[in-house]
Amino acid sequence: MLNEHDPFSAYKQTTLDARAAAANPHEMVRMLLDGLLEEIERTRGFMERKSFEDKGKSVNKCLNIVHGLDSMLDLENGGEVATSLNRLYDYCSRQLVSASVENNPDSLDPIIQVISNVRAGWANLN
Repeated sequence: MLNEHDPFSAYKQTTLDARAAAANPHEMVRMLLDGLLEEIERTRGFMERKSFEDKGKSVNKCLNIVHGLDSMLDLENGGEVATSLNRLYDYCSRQLVSASVENNPDSLDPIIQVISNVRAGWANLN
């Protein structure tokens, strides 16, 4: 089994770090949305396996990504779009906490739907 200290993981992290360093803000948001969707799937697996410590770490990563996305919003100049995204990110944060407390993988589905829709909309901006 691969762990955080194997060469493949180190390569993957280095590649991700390089992509993030070269990314413009649009690409950075897309990377965060993709990373969030991937981490939510990991969270689901931890919930299903009742791996509570790993689930907690994974939910924390998800929350950090959501808060990062939210912090990138310009609520003063972003108009209705920024306000709507702020509300969606708040909903996702609350839903993540609720899903974690209940250890209910099905409670992740609405978050995946919301973030997938945001991701699709973001992709169309390109």
